[in-house]
Amino acid sequence: MPAATGHTRPEPQLERTVTLTGVELSSFLGYRDQLLTDLAAQHPSVVFNARKDVLSIRGETDAVRAAEELVREILELARRSGTVSSTDVRSIARMVRDGNGPRAAMTLSEPILTVRGNAVRPQTQGQREYVEAIDNNTVVFGIGPAGTGKTYLAMAKAVQALQRREVSKIVLTRPAVEAGERLGYLPGSLEDKIDPYLRPLFDAVGSMMDQDLVPKLLASGTIEVAPLAYMRGRTLNEAFVVLDEAQNTTPEQMKMFLTRLGYGSKMVITGDMTQVDLPVKHSGLRVVSGILRGVDDIHFSEMTADDIVRHSLVGRIVDAYAAYDEHTATRRSQTDSTTEGKRDR
Repeated sequence: MPAATGHTRPEPQLERTVTLTGVELSSFLGYRDQLLTDLAAQHPSVVFNARKDVLSIRGETDAVRAAEELVREILELARRSGTVSSTDVRSIARMVRDGNGPRAAMTLSEPILTVRGNAVRPQTQGQREYVEAIDNNTVVFGIGPAGTGKTYLAMAKAVQALQRREVSKIVLTRPAVEAGERLGYLPGSLEDKIDPYLRPLFDAVGSMMDQDLVPKLLASGTIEVAPLAYMRGRTLNEAFVVLDEAQNTTPEQMKMFLTRLGYGSKMVITGDMTQVDLPVKHSGLRVVSGILRGVDDIHFSEMTADDIVRHSLVGRIVDAYAAYDEHTATRRSQTDSTTEGKRDR
């Protein structure tokens, strides 16, 4: 007797609609309805269709309900902040999947400052927690892979503090360490020689403030950009101090920098432990996390690939390298164990 042929029951279908009130429709949907493309990337099995001020969502029941929650959070963010980017869609989708959907719009909508009409604001839950840590602590370490906004958000908070007169100056510094290449002797004055190392900080300042104002603030010393070596012997009072690329400090440099803290000041130290460029991989950032973690008024914010706000491919690159490093470390450990076993015999 032939076996009975099994028939799978089709998943129940559902269609829901969301009325797009409280937003400017063309701005909300974006150029060539980019929002619909972004939504489809998050929910490939769901069909999205916008007609006038109504967005319809059609597909399998569970998928439609998840997509509807995503759309409603995106709509709330648009009402609060006026615009929604592709990065915002990815961030909100991640927060919805993690059960943080009801907080998504609030988390992403509060700007730190506005520059030439563009709002600078956290774009992930991890970034929001980092910004809140800066508000609530005197010393904050922002640790995470490239593209997580560690330096950018720290700079934004520094400019905000200066604008609010919470500090009287901003000090930006980083160690002058080459990223794997030997550039040789650079021509020119001392300023010419250190400029390549500090250029990213100059660029960040320029993107945060009025272009005509920055040179005046630099000339007056209200904003100071200097190599880490220039910090020795100083006490930094009423200053917002940002140390960038801290993974390239030695333990001695890190101690020297932290002890520059003066009255009314705040420090943010940023770095990526996967990008140490020191000749000997003994990073002051790694050492300090074991010394100061748990000390009152010092906070360590650790971001992950989920907080990367550059091209989505960057997150996958970071994850791939992390997996490779873990695999390499495991193989090295196994090899060392085998070698030790042979020696014992």
